[in-house]
Amino acid sequence: MEKIILDCDPGHDDAIAMMIAVANPNIELLAVTTSAGNQMPGRTLTNAMSLLTLMKRQDIPVASGDKKPLMRDLITGVSMHGVTGLDGADLPHPDFFAQNVPATELIARVLQEQDDPVTIVVTGPCTNIALFLSVHPELVNSIKQIVIMGGGMGLGNWEPTTEFNILVDPEAAKIVFDSGVPIVLAPLNVAFEAQLLDEDVKKINKITNPVGEAVSGLVAYYGIAFGQDRWGFKGLPLYDPCTIAWLIDPDMFEGRVCNVEIETKGELTSGETIIDYYNMTHRKKNANVLFHINREKFAHLVISSLESFDN
Repeated sequence: MEKIILDCDPGHDDAIAMMIAVANPNIELLAVTTSAGNQMPGRTLTNAMSLLTLMKRQDIPVASGDKKPLMRDLITGVSMHGVTGLDGADLPHPDFFAQNVPATELIARVLQEQDDPVTIVVTGPCTNIALFLSVHPELVNSIKQIVIMGGGMGLGNWEPTTEFNILVDPEAAKIVFDSGVPIVLAPLNVAFEAQLLDEDVKKINKITNPVGEAVSGLVAYYGIAFGQDRWGFKGLPLYDPCTIAWLIDPDMFEGRVCNVEIETKGELTSGETIIDYYNMTHRKKNANVLFHINREKFAHLVISSLESFDN
């Protein structure tokens, strides 16, 4: 059983990552914390709580994190995710309350309550985790690993060589990558391969439970907003679920342990992840970087997870 805290900014692909985590019997979702990124902080908090209400998992505690990046103005992904952050789905209004503590303190409480180290999964900017590591250094050994969706080697989705999650708060990402905590990184290289093809979307559209129906709407909107034709994809790539998929079945992936550094000052490359694939710098290798995925297995995991929810 992999016990995790999910730090996210829902976001269509964050939503599907959360659903897979809830559905899988080998994952125990201990808490959800939210960050500003794909939408404003109030909206991402509401979205996370709406998703848990939809899945009837109001028992999972939720807390909101910092309202902006550590040192920069907030950039949001509204152009991709719409005015709600989860456009395309008719989600229920949350029917439970968020925790009355910030994300850093919920993370601390959960780690203190567990006998064994816990995995933290980050599918948004690294702001909350950087703050946690700075405020609670005494709990660093209570983190088993940090699994991050972000960055890319020679690829970008917001700037030519920069990915959105890292670009939003590169200073926070640098703190996390310099922390010494074991890191698994799912960059755009693998995320671009994690595609749902038309036949996969058709299977999702046939799922009749409320969770499957919500994802059908999310995928329909996200596919249009993403504009696959512009990118030349055959299907719709789902970035964030790669993190949960790796925890469930690491054999689905191919990767390499590399040194990863975060550029914070480049005029054209601020937020770029510098992945030393060939060990040219001889710097300490600090991340297991995922580069390839078995697309068919990934699509099956998404679909079977959605099918597992009750009608």
